[in-house]
Amino acid sequence: MNPEKRSEIYKRLKQHIPDPTTELNYKTPFQLLIAVILSAQATDKGVNKATGPLFKDAGTPKKMHALGEKGLKEYIKTIGLFNTKAKNVIKTCELLMEKHNSQVPEDRAALEALPGVGRKTANVILNTAFGHPTIAVDTHIFRVSNRTKLAPGKDVVEVEKKLLKFTPDKYKLDAHHWLILHGRYTCVARKPRCGSCVIEDLCEFKEKVID
Repeated sequence: MNPEKRSEIYKRLKQHIPDPTTELNYKTPFQLLIAVILSAQATDKGVNKATGPLFKDAGTPKKMHALGEKGLKEYIKTIGLFNTKAKNVIKTCELLMEKHNSQVPEDRAALEALPGVGRKTANVILNTAFGHPTIAVDTHIFRVSNRTKLAPGKDVVEVEKKLLKFTPDKYKLDAHHWLILHGRYTCVARKPRCGSCVIEDLCEFKEKVID
């Protein structure tokens, strides 16, 4: 795929969704961090349903840590892998209080040192909470990048590196959200909605499904 086509793809995605953002509900970087940790193998809708009451009652590291694992589980038991996530969240709260003055660090290495935080989560926090031009690659973005040939790669790290290399600078800040929303609602896994896709003529997917 040539640079002109890539630029046009982002231009159209921007026209389609001028102000993209995460569908996770949060008010602070800490709340976003917890929501993203909880979102692994879960839907944003399911996470929001749990974090609404949780953030209302315990929206800071100190208050959430005070719940303990048992107390936290009562809020997040509807989310998959909640036992492991409760353990990671409580430990993360502890580390934030001990090492970062209860603030979410604006640093990749420090973020990835937190339990339950990998490269993708760190990228989401750096991008969405702090405005860094990073691109977190989840299953939706991995699929869209490979299917359209925007940034094909055999694993998420390769796709991330290609997206950072090929995405024009003016689109990097919002690229993550455009691609994830496109993958979530249009370029879906089983049967992509090619006929209603704003980049259908630019996409290099050979098996387009046009109704």
